Amino acid sequence: MAEALSRFRLPASLGGRTAFWLILALMLVQAAGLTIHALDRVDLQRFIHAREIAGRAFGAWRTAILAPADRREQMLADLDLPDGLSVELDRQPAVRVGAQPPPADVMRLFRLDLVNSGPPRLRPREVRLGAHAPGGFLASLRLPDGDWLNIRVEMPPPRPWHSATFLVAFVVMTVAAVLLILWAVARLMRPVRLLAEAADRLGRDVNAPPLPEGGPSEVATAARAFNVMAGRIRRFVADRTQMLAAIGHDLRTPITRLRLRAEFMDDDEQRRKMLSDLDEMEQMIAATLAFARDDAAAEPATPVDLAALCRTVADEAADARPELAEAIAFEGPERLTIRARPIALKRAIANLVSNALAYGGAARLRLVPPEGGVVRLAVEDDGPGIPEAELEAVFTPFRRLEASRNRETGGTGLGLTIARNILRAHGGDVVLTNRPQGGLRAVASLPA
Repeated sequence: MAEALSRFRLPASLGGRTAFWLILALMLVQAAGLTIHALDRVDLQRFIHAREIAGRAFGAWRTAILAPADRREQMLADLDLPDGLSVELDRQPAVRVGAQPPPADVMRLFRLDLVNSGPPRLRPREVRLGAHAPGGFLASLRLPDGDWLNIRVEMPPPRPWHSATFLVAFVVMTVAAVLLILWAVARLMRPVRLLAEAADRLGRDVNAPPLPEGGPSEVATAARAFNVMAGRIRRFVADRTQMLAAIGHDLRTPITRLRLRAEFMDDDEQRRKMLSDLDEMEQMIAATLAFARDDAAAEPATPVDLAALCRTVADEAADARPELAEAIAFEGPERLTIRARPIALKRAIANLVSNALAYGGAARLRLVPPEGGVVRLAVEDDGPGIPEAELEAVFTPFRRLEASRNRETGGTGLGLTIARNILRAHGGDVVLTNRPQGGLRAVASLPA
């Protein structure tokens, strides 16, 4: 029992736990109510049975004392007696002298104190009372001619659930109450679910529509606070984007001036190096602005053939890097359609492929059909891998494991960050793992 209780776990959701405790409370209340009902029914049954038995026993005594002696036994045998009551004529009393008297509660229940209260001609010449089976008694009443009428009383067992429709009524009431609880909990949890869905949409799209502010006052207050928070986040993102755009615009002007001045330098080697540095600065500024703006977030979602998109990315990568064309491959179904933003998703996959080619010298794409509502795309390379402590850190913006800071070998440090942001905006994610046989594996997941 203790082991079973230790394995028991409450439902994970708030609605499930609320319904669980309400149903448990309902069961306890019903158990208490049914116990009270059963006890009351048992008391009522005992009272009714006692009154019926007492009345029939007195009727048997009247029959015995009024009947002729030669017909007395036959007339007693013809009586219709209830269960638990039996009478017999005998020359000897069934209750011996000094027998233990019935308990006080039996005396009160059957009103045995009234045995000698009838008319004098109907009173027994002698009365002996003794204890019998639990809840019953023995009574020996002496007739005028000396015979004894022995009365044995055994209370029938109580039947608290005697009603044939009780079980059906109980099941119907319980099912109705459970259904009402589940419906009420679902209604109460609906605002919480809507709030969670709105938070999830806001995490994917900062311009998601606001949450309706209707319903009970507490729900309306929470929805209003959420919408205010979402508005502040949108203003913050817009201000940051505008600031970065202004910085990029302002930086391009001095870069252009430096480029013009570099053209007039006499030293060809220094002029080439300066122009190269200026090109790198301009490309880094463009990449930073593209990352900050996240232009793809406004792209509408449409049905996309993910398998065809992966093949296109692989072909374009092979065209751009012909020396690595043999190391680029795609494996997966012929067609696999999901709902996504095609330009943004292509950019994310291209970043993963580009990262694999730049650091691992290969890019093998493996697309797995949907499992559990999730589509997975693995991009594997043959590089040295990444230290376990850095597998998550490489997704930080501008984080580069290559220490030379040369853009030709280390990039800008935004490729994986942009890929993760795009995939998370689609409701998926990307994680990196080191392959046991060497190399790195990037697994992108998307809702099917």
